[in-house]
Amino acid sequence: MSCGDDHEVNCSEILGRLYEYIDNELADADCGDIRTHLDECSPCLEKYGLEQHVKALVQRCCGCDDVPVDLRSKVLARIREVKVQVDTGADGSQVTVDQFVVDVERPGA
Repeated sequence: MSCGDDHEVNCSEILGRLYEYIDNELADADCGDIRTHLDECSPCLEKYGLEQHVKALVQRCCGCDDVPVDLRSKVLARIREVKVQVDTGADGSQVTVDQFVVDVERPGA
């Protein structure tokens, strides 16, 4: 999608990162680029507003559902299985983490 106007960041790139922006998952500089674009581009601003409303509606309608216990257990087990390997130097030295554990607290538990 494009509004036809020239922008520093094109509409397709903005719309491709819209969910990350709505979820506050972007760096400050990227957020600034998106805010600037939305200030200049009414079609993208309209799409942003629509996506915000959809997210709020889904959260309101589905936000209270509990995660099934077996799904939660499977996800936590998979997280514990993650193996991360990072190459650290030209000499071939490596750092390996054989176990990566993330404790997830259930709200209200």
